[in-house]
Amino acid sequence: MEQFIVSARKYRPQTFNDVVGQQAITNTLENAIKNNHLAQALLFTGPRGVGKTTCARILAKRINQDGQEVNPDEDFAFNIFELDAASNNSVDDIRSLTDQVRIPPQTGQYKVYIIDEVHMLSQAAFNAFLKTLEEPPAHAIFILATTEKHKIIPTILSRCQIFDFKRINVLDAKNYLKQIAAQENIDADDDALHVIAQKADGAMRDALSIFDRVVSFSGNKLTRQAVAENLNVLDYDSYFKTTDLLLENNIPQVLIHFNEILGKGFDGHHFISGLASHFRDLLVAKDKATLDLLEVGDTAKKQYLEQAIKASMSFLISAIDMANDCDLKYRTSKNQRLLVELTLMQLASISYEGEKKKSKSFIIPSINFIGLTSKNPTEKKLDVNVNEKNIASKPSVQSPLKTTPTKISLEKKTKPVVVQEGRRRSSALSLNSIHKKPTTKKSIVETTENHEDLPKDPFTESQFLKLWDDYILKLNKNGEKIIASIMNANRPKVNVENIEIVFPNGMMEAEFNKMKPKLLRYLREKLNNYSVDFKSIVNEENEKKFAYTPQEKYNKLLEKNKTLAKLKNTFKLDL
Repeated sequence: MEQFIVSARKYRPQTFNDVVGQQAITNTLENAIKNNHLAQALLFTGPRGVGKTTCARILAKRINQDGQEVNPDEDFAFNIFELDAASNNSVDDIRSLTDQVRIPPQTGQYKVYIIDEVHMLSQAAFNAFLKTLEEPPAHAIFILATTEKHKIIPTILSRCQIFDFKRINVLDAKNYLKQIAAQENIDADDDALHVIAQKADGAMRDALSIFDRVVSFSGNKLTRQAVAENLNVLDYDSYFKTTDLLLENNIPQVLIHFNEILGKGFDGHHFISGLASHFRDLLVAKDKATLDLLEVGDTAKKQYLEQAIKASMSFLISAIDMANDCDLKYRTSKNQRLLVELTLMQLASISYEGEKKKSKSFIIPSINFIGLTSKNPTEKKLDVNVNEKNIASKPSVQSPLKTTPTKISLEKKTKPVVVQEGRRRSSALSLNSIHKKPTTKKSIVETTENHEDLPKDPFTESQFLKLWDDYILKLNKNGEKIIASIMNANRPKVNVENIEIVFPNGMMEAEFNKMKPKLLRYLREKLNNYSVDFKSIVNEENEKKFAYTPQEKYNKLLEKNKTLAKLKNTFKLDL
């Protein structure tokens, strides 16, 4: 099998004209050679894979050509010395180097010493190198290369002519990959090469390494989908779809789409930071003056222009702010997925116009999406006796109870009422009913059913009271504290099938009657006895037995145990 040479080595530039994205530096070096203005010590600094070592090798060969074109077959190996400072960083290594500097070249005019990763030299090695670097022999030129200039001591920096290499922009990297793909007879989509150039993050060597990997995966046909799959990057389409759902205020589908993205193995932080960049690109695409800042392929650019028309300027500015805020909080969040989901819900609520938004963190109420998840909600029918005259004349007082709303037909006859689960309903109490002391008429009457053919299993008092307590716990868990307190204060007495329960006033009886049908269904199903029913009694004398204030509670306990007074006085306790 023939040995494979990676593209980073195979297509390493041999002349300054071949170097990608560093035209200012290559022109400066070329003019310095022509005008004989080349310094004795040069420092090439910049990110990885941007051409520092490549330019150093080209310069080393170029200065020995006497102004002639570089011959690729002549490498002047005897005149070029490369030292890896990462593994040769001691004082002895530098002393050995300074001893070699004194010897003039056998061929050519200059001896060039390329010291890569020079920041790895020790402090002592730097000090040993100072004098030679400041006053080298006329035939010696030093080229230092590093990715971390800040680690080099100032005395070394002051003796060098510094060249700062920049990151290679996406367009230059894409065009260079396009040339290589043509030489390798590879059919590559423009967007596919653009994704590779973006993934390289300004490093040409990384771009070529990624290119080799993707070619091994897809063969001679590179598509955007294949590249995105192989590199495990989120495609533009994911962000376009997310933004469309946000503009439609469709919170459920946004969350489902985000779950699908997580299911593919993508990180939530990567997604939210990419979404912020997507909003930025949409903002850039809204103005022709800033369109050049959009570093995407031609196909993707059309999609950005189309979606930028849909999204308003205010939406994009708010969306960038929210997504950036989520990006900053992500690392410190203990529930990172929830943080992203909350941000997506807030983003989907920006353009919502259904009701007045109170704050920046406004989220569309979930009731707006009931139709999306359940088109046929369960309905229960109850009979209600409604007096049209009383409803029209008496103002209603809304109860704090969380119950379901009722649709009432305003007719003199008794009509069935449809109760939709999942919604709230107002209390049937009125101001007049609070002051009335006679027994209150039942506002809700259970639908008459024939229970003769249904089971009537016997049960004990303890069984019944256990179910009663379980139902109170259920009400407390659902936030229905008032009904739970009414049931807890009035323990029923089990008398065969008629359960007797005493109330201190008519208002508490009325509140209990509202939820009585639901409670009966629960008890009958659990006890498997469909003849169970309640008999309610209003005894206003019992109202005096309830203790509400701390003083009343103390007095009630004092009736049972007189020694509490002594305990209170001895320790000077407050109520």
